[in-house]
Amino acid sequence: MTSPIDLRSDTVTRPTAGMRAAMLAAELGDDVFQEDPTVNRLEERVAALLGKEAALFVPSGTMSNQICVKAHTQPGDELICDSNCHIYNYEAGGPAVLSGVMCRTIEGDHGVIDVSQLDGKIRADNVHLVRTRLVCLENTHNRGGGKIYPLEKIEATSTWTRKNGLILHLDGARLWNAIVATGVPAKTWSSLFDSVSVCFSKGLGAPVGSALAGPRNFVAKARRIRKLFGGGMRQAGVLAAAALYALDNHVERLAEDHRNARVIAEAVAATPGLHLVPSEVETNIVIFRVDPELGTGQEVADALRARGVLVSATAPQTIRAVTHLDLSAAQAERAAEVVRKAVSQMAPVA
Repeated sequence: MTSPIDLRSDTVTRPTAGMRAAMLAAELGDDVFQEDPTVNRLEERVAALLGKEAALFVPSGTMSNQICVKAHTQPGDELICDSNCHIYNYEAGGPAVLSGVMCRTIEGDHGVIDVSQLDGKIRADNVHLVRTRLVCLENTHNRGGGKIYPLEKIEATSTWTRKNGLILHLDGARLWNAIVATGVPAKTWSSLFDSVSVCFSKGLGAPVGSALAGPRNFVAKARRIRKLFGGGMRQAGVLAAAALYALDNHVERLAEDHRNARVIAEAVAATPGLHLVPSEVETNIVIFRVDPELGTGQEVADALRARGVLVSATAPQTIRAVTHLDLSAAQAERAAEVVRKAVSQMAPVA
């Protein structure tokens, strides 16, 4: 039986043979004692790539972001973020639960906040009010359809936060996609932020792991918080080896994912009743809206599943498809054809 074409996320990938071999050969130690040489090498590599003093390997992107929130704030503080960002929507209320921090959300343009929207958002110094402390941006933006945050807008926000004594954090889970799509180096993006989180288990295809980076004293504080959150790992080099392999072999190939996403996006755009949101697909995420006359997003997802293509219904009328390391160009073409045929065969809802 033919395996389904899985477009639910870029987290569904399996380690390649080369990655598995690197994991098997990894030199190991106890990372809580900072004695795992492979983890140490990964942290040094990430810090150098991002132009930061230090980095810390952690189990997940959610943990990485939440460590940064806690390290940068005190209970009773407030962070500003886009209303559709991962930190606010997909991290189980982490800022409130783990750090006692409130989120003040701003409706961005597919995740992109213009600096003018930040004017007037800093709370006054008043005992009745929370303290505005942190601004969080996401690049590329998941719910924004993989949109790349324009560099000039980040530069403007970075200038604004520094002028106003605020901290700027980047959820860069898919920063690698922005780097490959734009040609702008990692250090250039990273230099505008006080802390950066990057992920290895999405487009880069590693089975586990993220890293955060920033000043050395910040990372030392983050290491203590990682222990508090239960993220201290022992012989974690077996996982760090996969991340190192990914950095060596899977970054530039992200361009293939972007090409495959455009193939699927073109099929969506050409299919009556489906609408790309946003209209231009920049990286590896394709989000589209389903006209109610066709049915719900879940009904379209079910129709695609019946024909061997897995996607995610992310809202009543919305579907997300994500290309990745385990998707070939031929499979992308096949998925595009399934989208065209499946939707054209769906009877309009009376």
